[in-house]
Amino acid sequence: MRHLMSPLDFTVEELDQILTLAGEIEKNPGKYAHTCEGKKLATCFYEPSTRTRLSFEAAMMNLGGNVIGFSSAASSSAAKGESVADTIRMISCYADICAMRHPKEGAPLVASLHSSIPVINAGDGGHQHPTQTITDLLTIRSLKGRLDNLTIGLCGDLKFGRTVHSLIHALSRYENVKFVLISPEELRVPGYIREEVLEAKHMEYKEVVRLEEVMPELDLLYMTRVQKERFFNEEDYVRMKDFYILDKKKMKLASQDMLVLHPLPRVNEISVEVDDDPRAVYFKQVQYGVYARMALILTLLEIEVD
Repeated sequence: MRHLMSPLDFTVEELDQILTLAGEIEKNPGKYAHTCEGKKLATCFYEPSTRTRLSFEAAMMNLGGNVIGFSSAASSSAAKGESVADTIRMISCYADICAMRHPKEGAPLVASLHSSIPVINAGDGGHQHPTQTITDLLTIRSLKGRLDNLTIGLCGDLKFGRTVHSLIHALSRYENVKFVLISPEELRVPGYIREEVLEAKHMEYKEVVRLEEVMPELDLLYMTRVQKERFFNEEDYVRMKDFYILDKKKMKLASQDMLVLHPLPRVNEISVEVDDDPRAVYFKQVQYGVYARMALILTLLEIEVD
């Protein structure tokens, strides 16, 4: 039995197999429509989510399975003081696989240590978000045709952005990937990401404040929102929240084949006027998220389709 806590839990070869399976599901969804009949997915979400929770639920239903779970800590026995360890022991009696989101870093890992079913980390605090990373990799590979030889701009909240941290970890294993880290000083990538990933693996990267100056050199721009829920005081959040706004004027600086991704939800860091630009693929990214999670569920449940 395997769990997914980090994108590094899979080798590059295993990730490629998942991405290939997701691509096959996209081309022939009917072939996989009954593969999880009789199986149940538990979605245990201790903090709010729209895309990730519904994406998991859609994925399982598309595979012919069923879904149980809760959408907030307040609607679970956590409100009565039940531990994550006890919750997953109980969930293991009801479901075949579990997707867990939790505001505390490491909570899904604790659950995996006490679980008798596969546990998927659906986001833990500002730490990791591996299924979003698999979604991102699938989006990039499907639309760019490769995961190597890319210059990738990561813009916005790079300090608390778990999607950014997971993506850096994952892409650091591919050849000739260069990172441009675009953020205000207060929201720079944490030191441990710089030291343990970028510098330890001799990745080429640079840190800049102005988005405009690096737009022409990017193959991919990954925008993120400034996350109000990660700030300790309102004043700092208000000061940071509108630091970057991607609009048509900035898009004119980019190459014609640069892609814009965003893990969503957006607040106002991408102007709605950009939505009609064919390079804006963040809503396609959402659809790829369903295929990616379908492939992941099949992989962790060890279900093979001829």
